[in-house]
Amino acid sequence: MALKTSLTRLSTVCGILLTLAACAGDEIKPTSNTNKIISETNNNWYQAGEDKIKALQAIPTFPKQAKNVIFFVGDGMSLATVNAARIYQGQQNGQTGEENLLSFEQFPHTALSKTYNTNLQTPDSAGTMSAMITGVKTKAGAISVDEHIDIGVCGDQKHHVLSLLSRAEMAGMNSGVVTTTRLTHATPAATYAHAESRRWETDSDLPKAAGNCKDIAVQLIEFPHGNGLEVAMGGGRRNFIPNTYADPEYSLLKPGKRTDGRDLTQEWLNKYSNSAYVWNKKQLNALDLANTDHLLGLFEPSHMHYEINRSKDQAGEPSLTAMTEVAIRMLTQKDKPYFLMIEGGRIDHGHHAGYAKLALTETVEFSNAIDKALAMVDLNETLILVTADHAHTMTFSGYAQRGNPILGKIVVPDKRGNPSNKLQLDAQGKPMTTLSYANGPGYINGDQRPDLTHVDTSADSYKQAATLPMHSETHSGEDVIIYATGAGSQLVRGVLEQNMTYHIMKAALAEQLKAQ
Repeated sequence: MALKTSLTRLSTVCGILLTLAACAGDEIKPTSNTNKIISETNNNWYQAGEDKIKALQAIPTFPKQAKNVIFFVGDGMSLATVNAARIYQGQQNGQTGEENLLSFEQFPHTALSKTYNTNLQTPDSAGTMSAMITGVKTKAGAISVDEHIDIGVCGDQKHHVLSLLSRAEMAGMNSGVVTTTRLTHATPAATYAHAESRRWETDSDLPKAAGNCKDIAVQLIEFPHGNGLEVAMGGGRRNFIPNTYADPEYSLLKPGKRTDGRDLTQEWLNKYSNSAYVWNKKQLNALDLANTDHLLGLFEPSHMHYEINRSKDQAGEPSLTAMTEVAIRMLTQKDKPYFLMIEGGRIDHGHHAGYAKLALTETVEFSNAIDKALAMVDLNETLILVTADHAHTMTFSGYAQRGNPILGKIVVPDKRGNPSNKLQLDAQGKPMTTLSYANGPGYINGDQRPDLTHVDTSADSYKQAATLPMHSETHSGEDVIIYATGAGSQLVRGVLEQNMTYHIMKAALAEQLKAQ
């Protein structure tokens, strides 16, 4: 036994000596692991990752204090909406789409925002925007008041909470609001008004027991802080003119809604010197902005047209990008600091109606507007913050092969993982689309679901399928993303309560707001 152990040890020692001798006399040949490393560094995905690390390491450190804030709100812009719009834009530009990024997706700082209202798990726009613009969460349907109110009941002004726009005006800053919805709709209204109901857009909407409560349109004109808003553009003309007035664009069809006889467009002109009121694109383009201190633009009786239909408007409407450019040009005059809120409001409406294409085209235009803003500002003195007020139930599912049209029917790879022309079929043997809704007007009962083989699911008029029947598709309760760049953007990180959006912007403007 001892002899066997000795021989084993001797063999081991000899083996080690022979190996050392070989190493001394010959070069070490590359191992299979070395080959693997060389192969990885030549891989496009690997190299793209390395390049991205270098880009991230080169991101500039922005100042903590901002002179200006531009706050972009994509109403209803869920993560699925961003993903699908990213692909849609890329495919419109001749790419497969998945590799594309929308303008704001390239921002260096992001966070998740928890959107619930104080009384709802799945929120509405009034409560969510109030949280983002005042720093105080509140009930669904409430406009810049705290949660200790009853919806629809005129309450005490002690429940009013100041918006960041109001604080900016009180500090002598310029301010503006731009939207594609009615200017009195929930999201823009929260920047300048207080109301126990988002539905109080004009005087005829107020309850009989309104008390001292004022409608939202009047509150824009009678805004008490600073020298008033410098820019207010969107739709909602009907809420500013009497019901005895014909609409200037649709004279036979859509009169005003006001029953108090007040023409608020004229009151705007009377209140402010060097002011302007416009209701079409031609008038807007003709303005001498250098000599205009207060601009009111009301381009439709109700909401502005969807971007996909905007060119069909006979009177002519500006795009969100065009309004963004005008607003920034107006607010940067006289070198004053400013706060500007810009809403892509009809993303939400496209989803409610069950038309994914409308929501995606609105999101792409929203991204274009942000691109325009980026080209016009110095990020070392301007914070640009982009987010959504809430999400929607649109889902992005199936196993479509890469590059498959995002609005198309699902085509899957072959068994070897290579491109094919094979449609993915459901349990009924019918083709499916990548995008659908958990609920909404696109519902069709069970086996009555149509065969989409010969249906153009990318058409403007195609309504995506919905699992449950609803006249209007609902919001969803998942978190939305905050994207930020520029001065003060480093505070955007982690998982945040939605009202923190306000506190981040306020912190960035701390030096400007000291004058308040």
